[in-house]
Amino acid sequence: MATFFQGRWLRLRARVCVVGISLCLAGVAFADEQPAAPEQVTAFSRLHDLTARATSHASELVIRAMGMIGIRYKYGGTAPENGLDCSGLVRYVFKDAWGADLPRTSEEMSRVGEKVDTRNLQPGDLVFYNTLRHAFSHVGIYLGDNKFIHSPSPGGQVRIESMDLSYWKKRFNGARRINEPE
Repeated sequence: MATFFQGRWLRLRARVCVVGISLCLAGVAFADEQPAAPEQVTAFSRLHDLTARATSHASELVIRAMGMIGIRYKYGGTAPENGLDCSGLVRYVFKDAWGADLPRTSEEMSRVGEKVDTRNLQPGDLVFYNTLRHAFSHVGIYLGDNKFIHSPSPGGQVRIESMDLSYWKKRFNGARRINEPE
């Protein structure tokens, strides 16, 4: 029972952190700013609407993924109650947040969506690594700021890692962006 409440607390804490970060990144309008010309306002409004929609979908993925922090690793695991492996985590989060059915393995996931250059990574993108001496043997979800969330290995739990660590830099295989729901 304690682990149930601990898991719920971790998920709630993660949601609060993500909402706080989102509010900070949203920006603040200053009173001394000059109003834009009408045609700029219209173009800006359209761009803002598109960005907000994309950001909300990505935010939903990030929030759901962060809610999995602390879930134990289990090889072949596909549900938080029993444990998750790396692809089980990604598959579960995308299904839960977007209703998207992703392939079961990280290698199969590496073939869906569109290829993304590391300079263009956005929250919600999949990041792939060679951790088992073959390409695309590990997958995580990019969170922003060169961080990703994943289910690492036996004995571990879902956690956030820095892509800047030499271990991950050496093993990076690429990234993919899954099409967002309409």
